[in-house]
Amino acid sequence: MKIAVVGGGSTYTPELVEGFARLLPGADLHLLDPAADRLAVVGPFARRLNPRVTWTTDPDEGLDGADIVVIQLRVGGQQARIHDETFPLACGCVGQETTGAGGLAKAVRTVPVVLDIAERAARRAAPGAWIVNFTNPVGIVTRALLDAGHPAVGLCNVAIGFQRRFAELLGVPPDAVDLDHVGLNHLTWERAARVDGVDRLPALLSEFGDDLAAQVGLPPQVLSALGSVPSYYLRYFYAHDQVVREERGRPTRAHEVARIEAELLRLYADPALSEKPPLLAQRGGAYYSEAAVGLVNSLTLDDGAHHAANVRNSGTLPFLPDEAVIEVTCEVGASGATPRPVAPVGPALSGLIAAVAAYEELAVAAAVHGGRSRVYSALLAHPLVGQHERAEALAGEVLA
Repeated sequence: MKIAVVGGGSTYTPELVEGFARLLPGADLHLLDPAADRLAVVGPFARRLNPRVTWTTDPDEGLDGADIVVIQLRVGGQQARIHDETFPLACGCVGQETTGAGGLAKAVRTVPVVLDIAERAARRAAPGAWIVNFTNPVGIVTRALLDAGHPAVGLCNVAIGFQRRFAELLGVPPDAVDLDHVGLNHLTWERAARVDGVDRLPALLSEFGDDLAAQVGLPPQVLSALGSVPSYYLRYFYAHDQVVREERGRPTRAHEVARIEAELLRLYADPALSEKPPLLAQRGGAYYSEAAVGLVNSLTLDDGAHHAANVRNSGTLPFLPDEAVIEVTCEVGASGATPRPVAPVGPALSGLIAAVAAYEELAVAAAVHGGRSRVYSALLAHPLVGQHERAEALAGEVLA
């Protein structure tokens, strides 16, 4: 099996490479990245972790004959992320790379590049090759891929992180925990955590509610009122003004990641280093490799295992259009990811999901077709912007 990793010069890549070496040792990994200087450091270190690694700056060479195409790129690097996490603050809006105006800026930069790669893959990769998209904003990018007719599944590590945390608290193996994971990418809630068919989430909220609330950066009252555990990204909605105050008083997460990346690249360049450095855990993306390998296994082995994935709604959430992209637990096999039946979603969740899904539809249009009016319309529709003066000012920054 040939797996092409687009964005292979990322400092994340060793996490992915090590996971494939451990969990799917027969796969050949081909790292593809236009940044030759980064590949010259990440490639040799990745090969020390997994001898089946090669790398190239030539997209056609990297994609030729690939059975799976993993896309994990960042257009503009950390400098672009610093901008995305900074400019919305001037308008009193959260600065975040996947949420709000920063997320839209990332989307309009990223979607055209991803679509170009997907078109190349359609010509060069193996027939029926799946695109596994890790590139943020995952929901918007995945919808653009699906709208263009590409066989794509979006993937995030939020659900697998909760699965591992709940399993640890319950004292059971991770695979024993079956999540009711529902929403959109970076807008999800865990509504149940079943072990042997019994929902253990009420007991988890009762016994560990304070700890779980701290993990997602919200007051325990929010989790109690919802009867579920929201992802950390819901903090940008449920505690928006507090987050803005905090962000105005400290460097962005992007500044921190840029510092970590520089140190990781220095460590990777040491020819004596042959295992993942502890610093990689601070880069983010916990259980990234497990999520990716698990999904790839199911797509290629047709095992029907359950994975949280970004897929077409297709009636799963009746209050959304069929063509919307949602993030839910799916049964995954060679034919793709099929959402499992979802229990009715009440208004405390459905209203926000519907509003952000509408914004994402407009964001895809802005990213694919361009135009100031489309950027403005997307910002005006976003629940965290939603005012003309803000949308007008932020549109200029997004276009810039």
